[in-house]
Amino acid sequence: MKRFVFAVMLSLAAGSRAFAADLPSPPMQPAYAPAVVSPVYNWTGFYVGVNGGFGWGNQDPFNIITNRFDSFSASLSGGAVGGTLGAQIQAGHVVMGLEADLDWANIKGSTVATPTVAGVVLPGATAVNAQTNIDWESTVRARVGYANDNWLFYGTGGLALLGAKTTLTPVAGGAACGLVLIGCSGSDRQAGLALGGGLEYGFTQNLSAKLEYLYIAAASLEVSRHSEVRAGLNYRFGGM
Repeated sequence: MKRFVFAVMLSLAAGSRAFAADLPSPPMQPAYAPAVVSPVYNWTGFYVGVNGGFGWGNQDPFNIITNRFDSFSASLSGGAVGGTLGAQIQAGHVVMGLEADLDWANIKGSTVATPTVAGVVLPGATAVNAQTNIDWESTVRARVGYANDNWLFYGTGGLALLGAKTTLTPVAGGAACGLVLIGCSGSDRQAGLALGGGLEYGFTQNLSAKLEYLYIAAASLEVSRHSEVRAGLNYRFGGM
């Protein structure tokens, strides 16, 4: 009897194993894939670039040559193009840096006027055609901005240096030079300030484009003051 019970138990065990082998296998669980983390854009690094734009404003043609005469303004406008060098560092959303540029310019204008002293026309003075222009400019400015990923919004301010020229041509029948103690032409370097702001967009971690506005005033606001809208392209080294 014991042998019979043992044989039955062996048969049941073998049958259960065969039944279990016939059951479908549970589906395989997919391997765990870590979440993809997008890299955070970083504005830190040194950069070089090119810039160009259009400027408009006023300049005193007589005070480029001498400061003997009353202040006078002639309208001028034109373009500028040049190079940019800068460095900046990002901490959180704040970006701080220093930027310098040197531009060739052709911002010019002309007017017909008679120089005066204390509102009085000097004996021998006559009307002249005054052509005046800014032929180069340079700025060194601090930049402070707010970064939102690859967008940067910034304000900027610093020093400016302008190269200014004036040429005086007598109106028909008159004389301009010598009689009123001014030359017929002259040039000067004018120091002043530059203030403005802009936005910059990063296409890649190293390449970005900017659009900015600058107000540049030189020689205590009396000789030259003009606005500029510039576009630029920068290549940054050391981006993470």
